Amino acid sequence: MSIKAEDIVKLFEEDARARKRLAELLVSEPDVRLVLINAVLRDVATREDVERLRGELESFRREIYAQISELRERVSRLEGALSQLVERIGDLDKRIDALDKRIEALDKRIDALDRRIDALDKRIDALDKRMDYVARVSWLLAGSVLATLVAQLIVHAITR
Repeated sequence: MSIKAEDIVKLFEEDARARKRLAELLVSEPDVRLVLINAVLRDVATREDVERLRGELESFRREIYAQISELRERVSRLEGALSQLVERIGDLDKRIDALDKRIEALDKRIDALDRRIDALDKRIDALDKRMDYVARVSWLLAGSVLATLVAQLIVHAITR
């Protein structure tokens, strides 16, 4: 019967004391110990690694604070610009209100002028009718005067 590697691993899993003895045997062997230490050291951070990371973190933190400071300045400038815009909008609202009032006054004046123009149109129409009447009467008078003159000429020509 042959023993498989898997069977050996199972036996070590079941027997904690045997596992410890195997570990002691492996660690007591200088070449194995060196291999284990090198493998462990690769995963362990050195002081230099920690200092390098600390430096990188400090640099990163300074960069973040600089960006935060820049953002605060920009927000402050934007707040100033915004307050100026709000003030200008308020001024424009006042000017628009004043213009609305002036437009209303102009509308009233235009309405009054429209009424006066309508009244003048009516008066001109009445004058036109009177002028037509006067023109007709003038023609009648002229015709009457002419008829009178013709009659007098005829009378004068007959009596002579």
